Amino acid sequence: MSEPDPYRHHRYRSGCGRLNLCARVYEGEGPSLLLMHGLTRNSGDFEPLAAHLGGRYRLIVRDQRGRGLSEYDADPANYRPDVYAADMFALLDSLSVERVTTIGTSMGGLIAMIMAAMQSARVQAMLLNDIGPQIEATGLARIQGYVGPTDDTASWEEAATRCAAINGSAFPNYERDDWVAFAPRNCMETPEGRIRFAYDPAIAAGTTGDDLATVPPDLWPLWDILSAVPVLVLRGASSALLSAETVTEMGCRHAGSFTAVEVPARGHAPMLDEPTATAAIDAFLQEFVDDGHKTRA
Repeated sequence: MSEPDPYRHHRYRSGCGRLNLCARVYEGEGPSLLLMHGLTRNSGDFEPLAAHLGGRYRLIVRDQRGRGLSEYDADPANYRPDVYAADMFALLDSLSVERVTTIGTSMGGLIAMIMAAMQSARVQAMLLNDIGPQIEATGLARIQGYVGPTDDTASWEEAATRCAAINGSAFPNYERDDWVAFAPRNCMETPEGRIRFAYDPAIAAGTTGDDLATVPPDLWPLWDILSAVPVLVLRGASSALLSAETVTEMGCRHAGSFTAVEVPARGHAPMLDEPTATAAIDAFLQEFVDDGHKTRA
């Protein structure tokens, strides 16, 4: 007999009111954390971190529109961070969450920055996983190389092989078992028994040209107004998307609490189950989330 899922699915309407979206909710004793995945991922991406944080916090892990169990958008122009941010406020409202700490991987971190700029009182603290206000061209080119329509695979074993081919540079020490576990978190089975990535191929419409059309050309002005928010930045040591120089500049320009930690043997982006990452996350949450929660209580 299989173990029951540690979460429940929460269904809600998008910020525009047109789409049915979905999030996983892991109930816990502590404050709420909003976990937001990257461009081609979904809520399954955070299963390892959820296992680590389980029970200590209320984890809200969403499938962004066009991913996982959330409805695909008929208009690909809506696959952009400001629209996603509006969806996140709708999600928080549907759960009666007034204040939240965000954990955002890649695109999820961009959404977090926009949320903090739009409604600063709702974002208590912010963890950015391998993302910042400046994105390197080499990292953009890599994204352009794999996002979009792909052929379905015939088996989960083949899907694991494809995941390894796409993401191997980010996880150079992964073994076969790691990729076998990775595939079900990023792929889904069709009614015909085929395996495909769990995202709408139309999201590729925002990744053409010289840079990501879905990312504003200059995010430094946005970053400069976020100094009131405590920030932890995790960077994969070999990341092609977030440079060490950008992280240094982020720290120099952030007048509030700023911590940066580099995760060894990782590219874009760490899975957040690495010992270096979990230790940094635990310390950050204890200082800026747990203590503040106790003070208010």
